[in-house]
Amino acid sequence: MSVLVTIGAFLVALGVLIAIHELGHFLVAKWCGVKVLRFSLGFGKVLWERPFGRDGTQWSLSILPIGGYVKMLDEREGVVANSELMRAFNRQQIWKRIAIVSAGPIANFILAIFVYWVLFLNGVQEAKPILAKPDVQSIAALSGLQSGETIRAIDGETISTWQDARWRILQSAIERRPVQLEVINTKNELAWRRLDLTGFQIDDLEGDPLKRIGLRLFRPVAPPVIGKLVPNDVAEIAGLRPGDHVLSIDGIKMGSWDDIVQAIREHPGMQITIETVRQNERMLVSLTPQSVQSPEKSDGRIGRIGAGPELPEQAMRDLMTVMHHGVLTSFRMAVIRTWDTATFSLRMIVKMVTGDVSWRNLSGPITIADYAGQSAQLGLAPYLSFLALISISLGVLNLLPIPLLDGGHLMYYMIELFKGSPVSERMMDMGQRLGLALLLVLMAFAFFNDISRALSS
Repeated sequence: MSVLVTIGAFLVALGVLIAIHELGHFLVAKWCGVKVLRFSLGFGKVLWERPFGRDGTQWSLSILPIGGYVKMLDEREGVVANSELMRAFNRQQIWKRIAIVSAGPIANFILAIFVYWVLFLNGVQEAKPILAKPDVQSIAALSGLQSGETIRAIDGETISTWQDARWRILQSAIERRPVQLEVINTKNELAWRRLDLTGFQIDDLEGDPLKRIGLRLFRPVAPPVIGKLVPNDVAEIAGLRPGDHVLSIDGIKMGSWDDIVQAIREHPGMQITIETVRQNERMLVSLTPQSVQSPEKSDGRIGRIGAGPELPEQAMRDLMTVMHHGVLTSFRMAVIRTWDTATFSLRMIVKMVTGDVSWRNLSGPITIADYAGQSAQLGLAPYLSFLALISISLGVLNLLPIPLLDGGHLMYYMIELFKGSPVSERMMDMGQRLGLALLLVLMAFAFFNDISRALSS
């Protein structure tokens, strides 16, 4: 079932994002008086098509759902009747061509703003920024942060949720600059901590950079009782069930869920014996934790069995907050979130080019599909957040000055503005070839990273 959910969530996300992007091109082209010949979702063999509108635009669905296109009347692609010359794309003023090409990425940004606006307006349940005990000798520990401290502000900016705290600290980590935290401890005492991130290496983002800093979200002490199981994963297949009380692992007594996690993490790919109690009956279960990549160390391995703790409901409620905002405040926050995410994505691309960040962080369709499935199973709000994030990424990617992408065409128009005449056909042809080669290399990198992640997890 999870595979079907993943495929379905991925196809829905892909369809929505491509449709919105191409609809941006289509609507602005129509507004500028350009005749649109075809609106296609996907490439390759046409599965369905039908003419609509006064111009008889062919709306079609093709077999390869990896993109789409809007084909406009253009003298460079065929003979145009004299009566329709003024409706050809290549005959339009340069500002109209810029508007049409820019409309696709802008539509993706508008979609993200709308999604975030709805989420902020409806109210988002998020974790409070309460910190767990930092790892020994981590940056967080050396700064003096302690378990139970709540982040109230970062560099003078008020912080209300763990997501806000993560976002602000991650941006500072990328720039390798120190961060000033205002915190309040369990005794309601106010204090200031300085996180020195100037020497932090963030070339690998596959794991959780905040964990490597030593920052983790506080969780209440959970008893050594299984609360949930991942379907068809190691724990369920071995015979463990929700409600099982874990007494020991390989003869070592388990006093809390953290003890269980630590014991399992230390045995990737190695058989262990778990002693449990179920309805007053003792049981022994042997299983082999799956070996997966460590989130803290890119070259480390840890064990996992696909089981979660039984958490005290009231304690968990105390750690959560629901953020409600008004119409205008929600819109302002949505615009800021979209802008911050877009500029952050752009900075990461620049750092990949300069070598400051590893190309291993480049993700392809397999990873995106995996995230789509995970977010869909968490609920509508997480899935919509994922949709907004990918929409922003698609907008940023298309604005890159690479021929074949919207940004490549915009680059040609900028040259035309300064040059006073269009770029030559020969130069455009060379650019198309270079752009295609570059995109193929990027796709190869992305697929390689996807396969590497799949094999390691």
